[in-house]
Amino acid sequence: MSKNLVIVESPAKAKTIQKYLGKDFEVKSSFGHIRDLPKKGMGIDLATFSPDYEVSADKKKLVTELKAAVKKAEMVWLASDEDREGEAIAWHLADELKLKPENRKRIVFHEITKNAILKAIDNPRDIDQNLVNAQQARRVLDRIVGFEMSPVLWKKIKPGLSAGRVQSVAVRLIVEREKEIREFVPKASFKLDGIFLNKTEQEISAKLKKDFEKEEDAEKFLEKAKTTEFKVLNVETRPGTRSASAPFTTSTLQQEASSRLGYNVTNTMRLAQRLYEEGYITYMRTDSVNLSQEAIEGAKKQITSEYGATYSSPRNYTTKSASAQEAHEAIRPTDFAVKSVSDVQLNRLYQLIYKRTLASQMANAKIEKTVIEIGSASLPQHFEAQGEVIIFDGFLKAYGIVKTEDDDEENNEKLLPKVSVGEILSYKKITASEKFTRPSARYTEAGLVKKLEELGIGRPSTYAPTIQTIQNREYVDKREIDPQTREVVKMSLIKDKIKKEVLEEKFGGDKNKFIPTDIGEVVNDFLTDNFKEILDYGFTARVEESFDEIANGEQKWKEMMTNFYSKFHPRIEDVEENADRANGDRLLGVDPKTGKNVHARIGRFGAMIQIGETEDEEKPIFASLMTGQNIATISLAEALELFKLPFELNEFEGQGVSVGVGRFGPYVKWGETFISIPKGEDPLSVSQVRAEEIINEKKKADAPIATYKGDPVTKGTGRFGPFIKYKDLFINVPKKYNFDNLSQSDINELIDAKLEKEANRYIQQWEKEKISIENGRWGPFVKFAKAMFKIPKKKDDTKYEAEELKEVSLDEVKKWITDQDKNAFVEKKKPAAKKPAAKKATAVKKPAAKKK
Repeated sequence: MSKNLVIVESPAKAKTIQKYLGKDFEVKSSFGHIRDLPKKGMGIDLATFSPDYEVSADKKKLVTELKAAVKKAEMVWLASDEDREGEAIAWHLADELKLKPENRKRIVFHEITKNAILKAIDNPRDIDQNLVNAQQARRVLDRIVGFEMSPVLWKKIKPGLSAGRVQSVAVRLIVEREKEIREFVPKASFKLDGIFLNKTEQEISAKLKKDFEKEEDAEKFLEKAKTTEFKVLNVETRPGTRSASAPFTTSTLQQEASSRLGYNVTNTMRLAQRLYEEGYITYMRTDSVNLSQEAIEGAKKQITSEYGATYSSPRNYTTKSASAQEAHEAIRPTDFAVKSVSDVQLNRLYQLIYKRTLASQMANAKIEKTVIEIGSASLPQHFEAQGEVIIFDGFLKAYGIVKTEDDDEENNEKLLPKVSVGEILSYKKITASEKFTRPSARYTEAGLVKKLEELGIGRPSTYAPTIQTIQNREYVDKREIDPQTREVVKMSLIKDKIKKEVLEEKFGGDKNKFIPTDIGEVVNDFLTDNFKEILDYGFTARVEESFDEIANGEQKWKEMMTNFYSKFHPRIEDVEENADRANGDRLLGVDPKTGKNVHARIGRFGAMIQIGETEDEEKPIFASLMTGQNIATISLAEALELFKLPFELNEFEGQGVSVGVGRFGPYVKWGETFISIPKGEDPLSVSQVRAEEIINEKKKADAPIATYKGDPVTKGTGRFGPFIKYKDLFINVPKKYNFDNLSQSDINELIDAKLEKEANRYIQQWEKEKISIENGRWGPFVKFAKAMFKIPKKKDDTKYEAEELKEVSLDEVKKWITDQDKNAFVEKKKPAAKKPAAKKATAVKKPAAKKK
């Protein structure tokens, strides 16, 4: 047996490290954290802020295996990542596995290479309790914020909502940007462009240095230009340089992978994790741009051999952020001789990291910028042409030119013809185009990461899960926004004649950008109104600074928590007691048919329109909003259109047909079957012919693809991917099968496996009581309705065997359930009848009909 046991977080990392260590070392994985705060309940003593950590059910077997391995080893090397999360993993392992200080060593490395691993073994240290405490402080504070704020949202808005210190601030950024866009009033102006010709008929494109606010002023300028003799008034050529960007940090990698490769943040981090674990790059969670001397020398050698000595310019970068850890390195290749990796997706990200690091060590690009001024003494404004010529490409040879979201649409990188001052030019065409100002752009994933980093909110490791969470919670989404159309004026001066035309242009369309949902806006407004401190950008950044101070040993984490909670909890109690309910209610106007008020608001199943008041004798009527509509912008006319749904059409094949809109969007209902109307199609425009087309398409899609024991088998694609359906069973189809061409043997194999699994699922079942003892992935468990409960140990402290569980009585199982949830079988009281609410001031209504 190996004398040394090395424990890392992931199996891939363990596999790579095992290659570099001899027979005296055994490398095992902890699969991340082996223990954490409990999933149910807060798990924190609010008097002392002591966390109640527990080993999760799915990790118990692993912990037992690790304990057995520890007993056989003379020394345990804790080799989790060198960040706060990694340090906490090492601490939890040491504590749970009962490792004595003399039998454990903590080692860290930035890259998984043989040299780095052996160097770490030669330079062990102990667990850094300050880093552990910084991680505990973040975990505990975020748990408290989430557990205390979320129930307030359930009470004041609707059940199932959640709040979080970083996620709520990220939503606020997106909501505020959307409100800014809505309130933006575009201003029109006329921009003039000219194409001029020199003696040799070479074209020079130039822009007028001033825009005109009024159409008549632009037209007057064109009239003057008709008879003007244009000259070259000035030619200025000046040298310039372009510098390479610093090597990647986590944040800049996420931004660049988004703009260059189209990867979302989660995907980027998943691929970077694999590159790190397989030894290709250094650690991918870092906010440092520092490079080791070894890396600088490696880059220099590669640049010199590939491009020549003139392209090499070794340098190191310093991080602007005060909290960045300079002992860490930027993300870089571990070996510059490795120019690519075999996996296509991994290689795309690797190439980006490789080229960025190489470019950071290369010479500046040298450019020559030329500016030509064109005009006449008779004209009040002059034209300007700009061009750039790259004299020496430097780092651009490796990295190329990248345009960012903020770059101007115009491209200055063009070569201008040689002209001299005083040279006469003729105009080929001068155009005056009406242009409108544009609001700030909605956030892309990369833009949101950049903004969070600028504000000092969160840390590199938090961006991906935060962005994923706010989408999972349906506070924001990336739905496509259709563009609007407006008229613009364009005037063209060609051969002494001015041609005026009115054109149509599209504006305001967007896709793959973050847009807040209705519930996202309502939650954000409620939180910003009632928890200004928590949602304040400065507060969130200051909390991060406190975590940094704890990590540096400058602050005690429980003192920080005491100070925070003493202000936070009274605010929770105050809001819970005194804040009004929030539903985003917006009065749109009055329904002309009934004279009743029309409201847009959040209801039980999402955004809806309501005609009438809840306290009226006649109950209000409701309609769901359609995709693309929202509470803040829907008009009265659009809202009233929704009440035309559902509408009936003629029967088709003996079954009724209707068109409506529901929780999952617009649909055609045929008999008892609901069929979604294709995205972007207006349900109000669906005719009898179109409805029958949609029904036939559904029939074709649902037609049996095979049979199994005489019963039909159909297929489809659902929320969890492709599936086949046999009787009442939905069976997921794994990727190893060709879903488009499933053979009969494939179908038999899938159904056989599912039936076998279902047959072994129940140990005992009481259908009437909705109670069962089932086999699960981690062993047997009790299920009551939708809740799952643990099976306790027997009196002799041993586990029940499956055969023994077949004999357990229903009463005994009920006792197991009530031991874990005292209210499991308590009948829920019916809600008390509401007292009539005070009448709201409403528009004049028609008198209600008297009841007999």
